[in-house]
Amino acid sequence: MREFAIRMTNIRLALLVGSAFLATPVTAHAEDDPADESASKSDNHVQGEDIIVDGEFLYSDQVNALRTPTPIIDVPQSLTIVTADEIERRGFTSIGQIVDYTPGVTNSQGEGHRDALVIRGVRSTADFFIDGIRDDVWYYRALYNLEQVEILRGPNALLFGRGGTGGIVNRVTKKGVIGQSFGNGQIALDTLGEYGIQGDINLAVADDVAFRLNAFYENLANQRDFYDGERIGVNPTVRIQPTENTLIDLSYEYANYDRFVDRGIPIGVDGRPVAAFRDVVFGDPDLNYSELEAHLLRANVQHEFSDSLKGVFSAFYGNYDKVYSTFYASDYNPLATPDFVTLDGYIENLILSGNLVGDFDTGGVEHTLIVGGEYISTSSDQDRFNALWDTTLDDNEIFAIARPLALSNGVGIGFATDPNGVPTIVDLGTDLNDDTRATIDVVSLYIQDEIEVTDWLRLIVGGRYDSFDIQVNNVVAGDIRSRRDEEFSPRGGIILKPQEDISIYASYSRSFLPRSGEQFANINGDNDALAPDVFTNLEAGIKWDFMSGLSLTAAIFDVEQSSPQPNDNDPATLDVINSSIQGAELQLRGEVSDGWFISAGYSYLDGAQVDAFGVAGLRPRELPENTFSIWNQLQVTDRFGVGLGLTHQGDSFITNGNVTFVGLNGDSVTTRATLPAYTRVDASAYFDVSDNLRVQVNLENLTDTLYFPNSHSTYQASVGAPLNARFAISGRF
Repeated sequence: MREFAIRMTNIRLALLVGSAFLATPVTAHAEDDPADESASKSDNHVQGEDIIVDGEFLYSDQVNALRTPTPIIDVPQSLTIVTADEIERRGFTSIGQIVDYTPGVTNSQGEGHRDALVIRGVRSTADFFIDGIRDDVWYYRALYNLEQVEILRGPNALLFGRGGTGGIVNRVTKKGVIGQSFGNGQIALDTLGEYGIQGDINLAVADDVAFRLNAFYENLANQRDFYDGERIGVNPTVRIQPTENTLIDLSYEYANYDRFVDRGIPIGVDGRPVAAFRDVVFGDPDLNYSELEAHLLRANVQHEFSDSLKGVFSAFYGNYDKVYSTFYASDYNPLATPDFVTLDGYIENLILSGNLVGDFDTGGVEHTLIVGGEYISTSSDQDRFNALWDTTLDDNEIFAIARPLALSNGVGIGFATDPNGVPTIVDLGTDLNDDTRATIDVVSLYIQDEIEVTDWLRLIVGGRYDSFDIQVNNVVAGDIRSRRDEEFSPRGGIILKPQEDISIYASYSRSFLPRSGEQFANINGDNDALAPDVFTNLEAGIKWDFMSGLSLTAAIFDVEQSSPQPNDNDPATLDVINSSIQGAELQLRGEVSDGWFISAGYSYLDGAQVDAFGVAGLRPRELPENTFSIWNQLQVTDRFGVGLGLTHQGDSFITNGNVTFVGLNGDSVTTRATLPAYTRVDASAYFDVSDNLRVQVNLENLTDTLYFPNSHSTYQASVGAPLNARFAISGRF
């Protein structure tokens, strides 16, 4: 199959206004920058959106996305924070690599051109945020300019609105550090041919001004034929402190990414990816590609009006321009034609938001109240063309399976019209499949109160109202359709603290997703009549900081989806079809002892689709029953350290239904398309040549296991990388 998205533009402006909190006087200090562990701390320094209180909070315990200074142990949901230091030590270069070691979260393929996650069984390409602001454009996100990555699982609708059902991913960017000058950089290459360079420089321009520049270049490569690409990112930032109580952060980021798009290999009669095809790329070496150019502007102003009042004002503007083109396997029948495969072919955004956060007492009961609102105006143009083969006069053509396929730059040998094969040429600009121009306006209001009733009892109660208006101009169909949805998303939670280092919690939340989908693709046809999908999320768990620096989280959860569908006998009425996912998670993170860091996670997932008659159906797609990961980082000497870990993912289904193969003699096989279970072992080692120079190696897939980590559909299963090593030299000055 071939999909050709000509151009998508996304312009995004976000303004966070009036964010403030009322509190008794606290002593705040700046976080240590990972580039300078000996960085001095100023008792009165205002530090970004993080308020660190002496003796109570550590920077690694701050969840930027939550907008309130709540320590992790008192947040009634599971979450994982991966810091910049851990990203460097582990050799991570993508969100997907972080997800491999995060419980309850797995990677989906994303059609080879975007981050796509399955969080607690809920598939999403839109639940991504940067500094707490929505970042739902389709692309692979870089890590070069991040302070930390926050993965929140469970109820998130109140703060983040639509989606966020299984969880969200928030990237926290690096900001300038006033009063310090430092720099660090890294050069890396791996045995598959990929290499890159990145740098981070902070300059104390004046007593009250800091300039910081993060930049990277990456040349892409892996084990698959034709795979290549480049990624460039430049992110200068300025931090200004004009007065003791005022702080300004300004940032511009330029991103230019391009890569080969690989949609993987088809499954066989047994329902599993055909191992014999592991080296075959089902695509065109010249026309499978994705390109993204983005310009991002961020601004943040903070002012302490008094010891008890602080305001935060933020703005975000983004312009995204993307092209996506790909050929991929759309059909394969191992019974009838085992040697042939079918190939097929086929945002302006304004956000205004603000909140007030206040700490106050009522009759001896302490409250942390957040009240906010959000306005979003989005326009999105999406143009898609089907491939048109001159032999079949449609978007399908049959090719003999070979390495490489007889296809290059849109010219090949096809077998659909002649068993002996004939030359075929594809036309990419004639068969317009989709020209959709959507505008969306969202108005949201929310309120949440964190109530400390006693030292051992805390309550959370709140709700969010969303008014969602969408208008779609389907140019191909020649019609304009619109719909308005109004939804209320409540949230409640209870936290019991039998002692300071233990929290026992339960939480409830409800969220929604409009039928236009995550990317507002369309509301044509029957979707005009359909209300949003509604998700109900229940979670209960315990958090225990049972050792200094070591914490355990255990949680059980239930996600229920209510999806309105037209009644089979009376299409004018709707049946509400429910499906459910239940599961449990365990996470252990922190220092077991001086020099020994551990990160371990386990998740169990179960679920069932439900049909219009209330009968439980097949297990949902991309829902492995068991996942497990563990990573140990051991400081052997003052200068030498090693790491060892593994990640395991159980069987999961590629699609929600069965697949039937029919042979030439009429015999047939019915099976579920399946990703087999796998276990991958990884390791690392590093040596500090001096206080400012480190060499390290990260090893992936030590046992050289053949595995298929994710997929997009029946005939598109990704092939995991073989044994490979990444070598890096990091320096600081």
